[in-house]
Amino acid sequence: MFFHLLFQKYSHVRLSGTKDPRTYFRTKTWWLGLVLMLLGELGVFTSYAYAPLSLVTPLSAVSIVASSILGIIFLRDKWKPREFLRQYVLSFLGCALTVIGIYLLVTFGPNTHESLSGRNLELHLLGLPFLLYLLVVIIIFCLLLYFYKRQKMTYLVIILLLVALLGSVTIVAAKGVSGMVILSIQGNLQLTYPIFYVMLVCMIATAVYQAAFLHEVSMLYDASQIASLSYILSTVIAVIAGATFYLEFRGTDALHICMFIFGSCLAFLGVFLIAKSKKKMTFEPYAMIDVIPGLRSIFDKNPVQPELSSSLSYGTLENTTDIQQESNAPQPDIVSKLH
Repeated sequence: MFFHLLFQKYSHVRLSGTKDPRTYFRTKTWWLGLVLMLLGELGVFTSYAYAPLSLVTPLSAVSIVASSILGIIFLRDKWKPREFLRQYVLSFLGCALTVIGIYLLVTFGPNTHESLSGRNLELHLLGLPFLLYLLVVIIIFCLLLYFYKRQKMTYLVIILLLVALLGSVTIVAAKGVSGMVILSIQGNLQLTYPIFYVMLVCMIATAVYQAAFLHEVSMLYDASQIASLSYILSTVIAVIAGATFYLEFRGTDALHICMFIFGSCLAFLGVFLIAKSKKKMTFEPYAMIDVIPGLRSIFDKNPVQPELSSSLSYGTLENTTDIQQESNAPQPDIVSKLH
């Protein structure tokens, strides 16, 4: 999955550095990234039918590690020698901690698997652990939504908690839908159960609202902050959701649970360090005229730059009103000849 981000970013970088008039969605590289993304999401959806949510969800950190390493190699992200320790070492330390954490997650994580038939899903849905979890989630979600919409509290934690709570419902429903689809393909038809369509609607609806909240938070905060905190919150709540609905930690001893928590903490710390080491893009407050063909020859002597002045002109471009007034005013030599 991590390759789709590299290909799409590579497409944007190439277009921004050339005079190519094409838009990004007309390039083969961008479409290749989109196809890889769809294949990756299909693979994750299929994995829900064979592996516990407590393992699939934390493993999304693999894409963060791979994107960090391949972004340096493939996109040639380079820093000055003075910035090496501040950028690369912190990033590689985060990658190492994430890899160790993922190893512990896979080694000591739950290894339970059951047939996700419609009958089993109905029993899980009506079970006391999930009903209590669902009640708590609804109460917390309503409170957070009240503070966010009514009280205008646009804290990053509040918005990402809303996303994580919706995401827990999404993956629980996605695992059920995936399991029933796989069983139907294998010959055991499950599409006649009403719970299949209930979970399908819940999966789509919560995914749409997640996208809306993520769009809102992306307009307020930096992407690196969103990525690290969203991974931590979503993973924690998804593990709790899997443990309550599918009873994934049933029969697991205390040592495995403690090592699983320790591995999760290492992965969280690693993702946080990787996100912290991302180089922030700086905004250049001037107009790049290279992208407009034929315009450079007009301003070779007088480059266009912004000026902080009280006039209505921008840079070396004069105000058009002033130019019209000067052109309409009579010239001194013509006036003298008339007299």
